[in-house]
Amino acid sequence: MYRKINKTILQALREIVGPEYLLNTRERLEDYSHDETPNLSFSPEAVVKPATAEEISELMKQANRENFPVVVRGGGTGVTGGALAIHGGLIISLERMNRILEIDEENMMAVVEPGVITGVFHKAVEEKGLFYPPDPASLADCTLGGNLAEDAGGPRAVKYGVTRNYITGVQAVLPTGEIIEYGGKLAKNVTGYNLLHLLIGSEGTLGIATEITLRLLSRPKLRVDLLVPFPSYFKAVRCVSEILRRRITPTVIEFMDQKCLEISRQVMEGGVPFDEAAAHLLIEVDGDDPDEVEAQYEAIGEICLEGGASDVKVADSPKYQEQIWQTRRKLRECIKVVSPIKVSQDVVVPRMEIAPLLMGIDEIEKKHGIEIIAYGHAGDGNVHVNFLKRDREEADWRQDLKKAVREVFQLAVSLGGTISGEHGIGVTKKDYLDLALNPAAIRAMRRIKLALDPKNILNPGKIFPEEKF
Repeated sequence: MYRKINKTILQALREIVGPEYLLNTRERLEDYSHDETPNLSFSPEAVVKPATAEEISELMKQANRENFPVVVRGGGTGVTGGALAIHGGLIISLERMNRILEIDEENMMAVVEPGVITGVFHKAVEEKGLFYPPDPASLADCTLGGNLAEDAGGPRAVKYGVTRNYITGVQAVLPTGEIIEYGGKLAKNVTGYNLLHLLIGSEGTLGIATEITLRLLSRPKLRVDLLVPFPSYFKAVRCVSEILRRRITPTVIEFMDQKCLEISRQVMEGGVPFDEAAAHLLIEVDGDDPDEVEAQYEAIGEICLEGGASDVKVADSPKYQEQIWQTRRKLRECIKVVSPIKVSQDVVVPRMEIAPLLMGIDEIEKKHGIEIIAYGHAGDGNVHVNFLKRDREEADWRQDLKKAVREVFQLAVSLGGTISGEHGIGVTKKDYLDLALNPAAIRAMRRIKLALDPKNILNPGKIFPEEKF
């Protein structure tokens, strides 16, 4: 059993971070009781806003002494409840730790604090002619520390990879309060166990990143987007495979189905053409050489037309590119407008299994009478699956939802996939973990958690189906 945060503990927390950075009134705690996960809300007993690794270290030591749970929070943009205080206790908000400490142009590296907003960091490095590729949909609000915790990806993962591919060093506070440092501005590092990659994607359960070193690239000079409508999922997915088989690597290959575009058209002005198509691919090509970029997008266009596309629209102006990307990036918001209550899941399958996955999702939709909208990253097989309540009765909705979600996860696993590509497990998927991992793998993960966090203090109740440690 965890201990409640009493007046004595509050005073100790106040002394660590300063009185202005401790929140414990109901009104001030409300903003920290939820993230972007629908229908989940848990109020912490207190929130602190530390400014240094040393303060976080002292907070964790205090939590271990007094046995109260701690949850770390970045931008609050998660959709699986990973930053929710489901056992009460303390939330450590990293919002004050928001400095870009260094942009090293010579080594093409940057050092940042975890509270830096991803979109802000993009702009800062691009002003210097550099490029940080990971681009999660919530980049205007999510933080680099949260990206590390979830190993965030985004559309550009096809060509450039995910967050894990760009972190070369970290300073972090372990659950017991120890401060570790691993890596740095290094292109190679095989010194001992890779603690860095253990922390990345651990959803804030194994440590708290307090300083992150990131690898940067040169900023591409040119970018062209293609919008390609298809009469079926299968034709679109076959073209994706053919593009990559011919050793053409676009920056982005996204897909949206007809239902996505209908909803976006209801909510947003403008939108994309070809509304009658069953599926659309949004393909982006970038580079420095105009002739090479043109050759790439022309080859992609030919492959798509040969594969059954009804047209290929080239968007090479910033205005039209922005129009297309607004449609894609705001899909989640548009869906929420037409159905304020919805559940968003993500699965990942081998690329050529996207079409069978989507066809199977259609069957699950019909079977349970629950509306499902799917879209996502065709280039890496990551599909976002949204279950809409609309005006259904609550009891029927919840009963059908539980069955439909499980069946979608089972379908993804049966196709050689797994139950999350970038959202993580958090609270909402932990009861399905055994669909994707065998008992030995889960036991190994638990042993790692126990070794680093013997009292299960840091972000308890996440990832694992139950909490026996």
